[in-house]
This record gives sequence, structure tokens and C-alpha cells, in this order.
Amino acid sequence: MAEVKSMFREVLPKQGQLSVEDVTTMVLCKPKLLPLKSLTLEKLEKMHEAAQDTIHQQEVAEKERHITH
Repeated sequence: MAEVKSMFREVLPKQGQLSVEDVTTMVLCKPKLLPLKSLTLEKLEKMHEAAQDTIHQQEVAEKERHITH
């Protein structure tokens, strides 16, 4: 195999310490948008609202029955 010549030549120190700095850096990724309410919480709120509406309708019907009698 032919050796590829580089325009840079490797230089190693004759004295002292040889150190390699491999600094890890944080990589930022795109933020993930999370819903403010979970789907379960939204379902529970809808069920609660439906139950409240049913109770309110029953109370109104009960009052109407008392008025007509």
C-alpha cells in the first residue's frame, strides 16, 4: 500500500510529559414540548365535568317536580 503523505508532520516532545486533552462537551438537542396536562388528566376532568352536569340536571329536575306538586 502506498503511504499517504500529510501536509502536517507529527511532532513528539523529547522531554516532559505528553498529554492529550479530550474534553467532553454537552450537546444540546431540540427541546421536547410536553403537554401541560396528560391525556389521563384531561379524560378525568371531562368525566368529572360530565358527572357535575348530570348532578345539576338531576337537581333542576327535582326542583321542577317539587314546584309542580
